[in-house]
Amino acid sequence: MNEAALKSLLEQVQQGDRSVDEAVEQLRHLPFEDIGDAVIDHHRTLRQGFPEVIFGANKTVDQVVRIIAALLARGSNVLATRLDEQQAKLLLHSYPAATWHREARCLTIEQQPVQITGRGTILVISAGTSDIPVAAEAVVTARVMGNQVEQLFDVGVAGLHRLLARRELLYAASVLIVVAGMEGALPSVVGGMVSRPVIAVPTSVGYGASFGGIAALLGMLNSCASGVTVVNIDNGFGAGYAASLMNRE
Repeated sequence: MNEAALKSLLEQVQQGDRSVDEAVEQLRHLPFEDIGDAVIDHHRTLRQGFPEVIFGANKTVDQVVRIIAALLARGSNVLATRLDEQQAKLLLHSYPAATWHREARCLTIEQQPVQITGRGTILVISAGTSDIPVAAEAVVTARVMGNQVEQLFDVGVAGLHRLLARRELLYAASVLIVVAGMEGALPSVVGGMVSRPVIAVPTSVGYGASFGGIAALLGMLNSCASGVTVVNIDNGFGAGYAASLMNRE
């Protein structure tokens, strides 16, 4: 239940269109619902503006199905991240209205149309094509959380002219997410060009000395560009969520 739905319910009680008992039944599962091996935080939309997100890795399909059912029963839209193809196939059988975002490894269900609440555009940039899965996760997250999102892929520092040719996109964005593996240099370049928040996402893409993304992570943490913040390795979801908070009216 979001803030608008709660206000509507209270107004209906005030006007006599709903009984107190009916309102209590609507609110019964706030702040949470225990379904056995998961406790669903139905209060999160009121606190943070978006329902609880399902982290799909290491969950059984049955567990994800039951969590989705609990969220849908409360009128929430659904975002499930880090799903594999087999999980997605079985979930689509249970929820035909769901959308599977293959590159992003995310599944979404929109019971309610996503309302654009962001004050501007979030631009998601990937350094290389190999970084696109992490960037795509950020794109899906930011879009389902009510933002206009633009994408700019494969514009890393090995061919900087590719980025400079799209300067208008960079300057028009309210928040920028920059995804890079290898040495993780691209966020510093972007951070030195724009006057907006830059969220850097290191990926585990790279050769041996990249140490599974640690080299990119350390490079981003040591960026000399002001205004660059860093999330964890491969955490496109975290970047999309943080960008959504920054982009709110």
